[in-house]
Amino acid sequence: MNVAIIQARTNSTRFPNKVLKTINGKSILQHIIEFLELSKSIDKIVVATTDLIDDNPIESLLKKLNVSCFRGSSNDVLKRYYDCAKLYDADVILRVTADDPLIDPVIIDNLIKKCQNSKIDYVTSTIPPTFPLGFTACEAFPFTVLEKLHENALDSMSREHVTSHILENKNLFKISSISSKSDLARPDWRLTIDFPDDFLLIQKIFFKMNIDKKNFSYLKLVEFLDNNLDLLEINNSHKNI
Repeated sequence: MNVAIIQARTNSTRFPNKVLKTINGKSILQHIIEFLELSKSIDKIVVATTDLIDDNPIESLLKKLNVSCFRGSSNDVLKRYYDCAKLYDADVILRVTADDPLIDPVIIDNLIKKCQNSKIDYVTSTIPPTFPLGFTACEAFPFTVLEKLHENALDSMSREHVTSHILENKNLFKISSISSKSDLARPDWRLTIDFPDDFLLIQKIFFKMNIDKKNFSYLKLVEFLDNNLDLLEINNSHKNI
C-alpha cells in the first residue's frame, strides 16, 4: 500500500497555526489533502500530528473531512512516522509537510512509481533543487528504509527531520530524484510557508490563478508567475532562509 503521510502541527514557532489558515474558505491542510487525492498512485492519506492538546483542532478538522488522523510523539517525528506507517501497513511512504500547499499530483505519481519500480531507497523532488522551494516538496521511500532509520538513526536531527540520516549518508542508500525540465527550473522561487508573508504570496497565487486542482500543473504555475514576477517580491526578504 502506498501511504501519503502528512506531518502537521499547530505550534510552529515562526507562524503558529499556519496549517489551519484558510484560502478560499479551506485550510492549507485541506488544500494539500485535495491535491494528494488527485494522485493515481496514493492508496491512503493520513495526517500524522502530535498527541499535544494544541493539535486537537487538526484532528477535529480531519474528522469533518473524513481523513485519517494519527497522533504520536511531538518530539520524535521519526517515531511518529514509523508508528503511523506500521499501523496502516505502508509499503511505500510519501512524506509530505503541511507548509507546502502547492502540489502537482503528476510529480507525486512519478516519485512513487520510481520508488516502486527501481529498488530505490529514497526518491526526492528537492535534491538537486530545480523546483521552487516548497513546491511538491515530497519524498518517497519504502517502509523497510523507514524501519532501518527508526532503529538506527538515533541522533536528534534524524528524530526531528525523519530522512536527514539518508541525506547525510548518501553512500549507504540508493537515492534518486525527480527534476524539472531545464527550461522550467525555478529553484530561486520561494513557495513554502514559514512566515505570514509567505502565506500572503500563496494566497494571492490561489486567488489570481483561480486554481482548479484537477487542471493544475507545474507548467501552468511557471507560466503564471513568469508573467507576474512582482508577486515574488512579497516574501523576498525570506528568500535565503
